[in-house]
Amino acid sequence: MEIFDEIKASFREGSVITRLIYVNLAVFLAFRVIYVVFFLAGKSVPFIEWFELPSGIGMLLKQPWSLLTYMFLHFDFIHILFNLLVLYWFGRIFLDYYDQKQLLGLYFIGGLSGGLLYILAYNVFPAFQQVVSSSYLLGASASIIAILIAAAVRDPNREVHLFLIGRVPLKYVALFMVFSYIIGISTSNAGGNIAHLGGVLAGYWFVAFHRKGRDISSGVTRLIDRVEGMARPRKNFRIVHKRPPRDDYEYNRQRAADHEELNRILDKIAQEGYESLSRSEKETLFRHGK
Repeated sequence: MEIFDEIKASFREGSVITRLIYVNLAVFLAFRVIYVVFFLAGKSVPFIEWFELPSGIGMLLKQPWSLLTYMFLHFDFIHILFNLLVLYWFGRIFLDYYDQKQLLGLYFIGGLSGGLLYILAYNVFPAFQQVVSSSYLLGASASIIAILIAAAVRDPNREVHLFLIGRVPLKYVALFMVFSYIIGISTSNAGGNIAHLGGVLAGYWFVAFHRKGRDISSGVTRLIDRVEGMARPRKNFRIVHKRPPRDDYEYNRQRAADHEELNRILDKIAQEGYESLSRSEKETLFRHGK
């Protein structure tokens, strides 16, 4: 169907923000459809907890993959809507200072940091003793908060427009959210607020280390590249010999076309970053850089 072809093309050619939004939406819709099927059958969904992050160490050892899957899992529409809007708004600000691979790496680091802090808190503090065996965490909030905090630490005086409030420096947005998470620990969503604070730490660490010349997201992005390389089918390369220009007019025409293509690629890098280039565009850029 044409609509699915457009979605695939948008995912393939879109930025890392677009891809993260698509993945989160796809997981959300898949689980909601499954939930409807089980609801109509009069049964409860038996396996959603397999992908949520348990606070109990014993359960975590049985499903270690949940430390990754939980950060793509949402159940409420308002929850995913708010998360994806924040990812879109503040992810674009983040990309003004860092590249798309760093955003993807920080997404995972923020989620891991939030998840680990959640598990640590539930197994250390007496307040959670009675619920540690039955508590689960889900949502991309910690990952997205890490991106927001990184943007705020990188450029604290940059202003954003907030509905009904007006223009506010990023540092005040970040401080308000941090204090709201600390206060919120004593509410019904204690685990979520603790995970948010883990995302806060990840975002701050990312910028602090980057200022010292260290990119803490590089290890994650290298691992992702390796997994993608293993999953990507190998292509058979074909050597194509181009016919040399037959006269000066043809030669000049080809040079003008190459120059125009190079300018288009450079404009694309300026607007969307190097990682947005296709393989052929990267080869063209490399050829001209020799």
